[in-house]
Amino acid sequence: MSEPIIISASPHVHSSRTSKKVMYDVVIALIPAFLVSVYVFGIGALIVTAIAVISCLLFEYLIQKYLLKTEVKIGDGSALVTGILLAFNLPSGLPIWMIIVGSLVAIGVAKMSFGGLGFNIFNPALVGRVFLLVSFPVQMTSWPTAIENNTSIADAVTGATPLGIIKDGLSFGDTMTTIGAKLPSTIDLLLGLTGGSLGEMSAIALLIGGIYLLVRKVITWHIPVTMLVTMAAITGIFWLVNPESYASPLIHILSGGALLGAFFMATDLVTSPMTKKGMIVFAIGIAVITVVIRLFGAYPEGVSFAILIMNAFVPLLNTYFKPKRFGAKIKSKIM
Repeated sequence: MSEPIIISASPHVHSSRTSKKVMYDVVIALIPAFLVSVYVFGIGALIVTAIAVISCLLFEYLIQKYLLKTEVKIGDGSALVTGILLAFNLPSGLPIWMIIVGSLVAIGVAKMSFGGLGFNIFNPALVGRVFLLVSFPVQMTSWPTAIENNTSIADAVTGATPLGIIKDGLSFGDTMTTIGAKLPSTIDLLLGLTGGSLGEMSAIALLIGGIYLLVRKVITWHIPVTMLVTMAAITGIFWLVNPESYASPLIHILSGGALLGAFFMATDLVTSPMTKKGMIVFAIGIAVITVVIRLFGAYPEGVSFAILIMNAFVPLLNTYFKPKRFGAKIKSKIM
């Protein structure tokens, strides 16, 4: 008898590269944003990232070794990516024990409880982030601000993010003209000299990483481009109708987690749709939910919630937008 065919779990990539190589490509793509976060926040960024990565690797090892009693696969890079992305969604001053708790939720609850890489329904890093946000809202919304010293950037003062400034200002009846004077400049948003979580700092760094993933064909354009264009279109309509009550599309794209979510979180191979049509619908859903939360919700940011909500719809999208079976006959109309 011939040997049985073993079908592994997703992600399935039509390439000679392995999942391990794909994961390490993602790590390389995150390096520019990580360097900016270290420049802006200094030792705080290093500590948060190191604790998140070590905790995720350790929890995955312990769960695979002693609970699931399966082969230990922490070398595949998935836990490393989860740790980095979790850190990128946290403020640099978050207590160490909270980072460890978030890592446990990300790996133990969102990933390993479903069976590990390829079986998880929701993005693990975002599950960890949202859990911490709901459980510890004060600590998770205390954002160190970038303060320029003579030779470096320090994180000694906390303040609101650009989106938080807009949300607070509008709630007190201020206009965007008044609020605009308090916002970082477009250059600061591009370079990362503003307040926020580690991975929200520099739009340029995130774009460099995103382009790297596109060039390496780790991701396709469908999710990031569709998501960002849809966000820009919707916020642009509101801005054109009433520019004193709504921020411009440029602010929405460059602020918060839009770029990080578009290129690194929503494109997760396991928790995103398989087909191009499904990806486009998925991305539109993320954009719409994000804008609704940002403009009308209690939180100034909504990317994490939007991605997790649309993760739940991925099985439905995969069922509806099925690729044609190999060898299936194509019906043609006779003119």
